[in-house]
Amino acid sequence: MPFIKIWIHAVWATKNRAPLLEKSLRKSVISHIRENAKAKNIYIDSIDGYVDHLHCLISLKGEQSISNIMQLIKGESSFWINQQKWIPGRFAWQTEFFAVSVGESQVKAVRNYINHQEQHHSKKSFQEEYDEFMEKYEFETFRG
Repeated sequence: MPFIKIWIHAVWATKNRAPLLEKSLRKSVISHIRENAKAKNIYIDSIDGYVDHLHCLISLKGEQSISNIMQLIKGESSFWINQQKWIPGRFAWQTEFFAVSVGESQVKAVRNYINHQEQHHSKKSFQEEYDEFMEKYEFETFRG
């Protein structure tokens, strides 16, 4: 049996970055994503976000792919949010997402960053954070 631990920091936004995830809804969505992920054998270490996006620290297993996991998390959670009818109209996530590998020595820092999103975004907008990620990780065409 192989022993594999690949850490991924993933970020995804609401469609058009609409500020739909007010605190109580966000907490419910996060709780649901955790439960759904556990049922699908997806290990989520940390998950939090702000009104228009979520961050997630995931540990991939050997048979898992980032795109498959993101499809499972985003697709099922948007379906669930729409079933709850908590927002007017139809909820959707943007199709794109951001994902980078995280070295074992950086897991604690990324976990801390994810778990303090509300404080972080009291000083910096998602657009500023997004632009910094784009530059830091040298992404060229991730514009959603």
